Amino acid sequence: MTLTDLLVPTYTQMLRALSGWLDKAHKQLPKAEAEALLSARLAPDMFPLSTQIRFACLQAREASFRLRGEPLPEALEQLSREASNAGEQPGSIADAQARIAETLSALRELPANALDAGAQRTVTLALPNGIIFDMTGAQYARDWALPQFYFHLTTAYAILRSRNIELGKADYVAHMLGYLRPGSAPQG
Repeated sequence: MTLTDLLVPTYTQMLRALSGWLDKAHKQLPKAEAEALLSARLAPDMFPLSTQIRFACLQAREASFRLRGEPLPEALEQLSREASNAGEQPGSIADAQARIAETLSALRELPANALDAGAQRTVTLALPNGIIFDMTGAQYARDWALPQFYFHLTTAYAILRSRNIELGKADYVAHMLGYLRPGSAPQG
């Protein structure tokens, strides 16, 4: 499996799931309560839902640049700053959905093998606290890009569940329905 074959479908299906969770929240709650979810946190020292959404989008976009050996564009730097400040400016569910749609569009525009040459490329990841990681593109995808993406995605799911949004495992892995053997789904 190539990096493109692993990352692009993974990011795509899970960002679509995230969009679906936000749709459910919007339908299950009055508008003001749904919008207030963007400021919800699992713990006081954790980022709110709005940040989790932005960071999930950032992780998906960032990987496509790092694995192609391209500098991060200013738009991604701006998204990172927005995410870090989302507690003060959470935006709206419409804003969050637009971010997800923008990320999905960027993923769709990638060529079929866009990330594959990055498997052996050296990726340097400098964190704001001064820590610097050097790894291959394959290590970056496995040990940073996917775990970080899933951390923010799962945290968003947990925030929504903690606020009584009716979500279940089927909402998390909705993409699996494409593999369902006909006649094997439980009846009733």
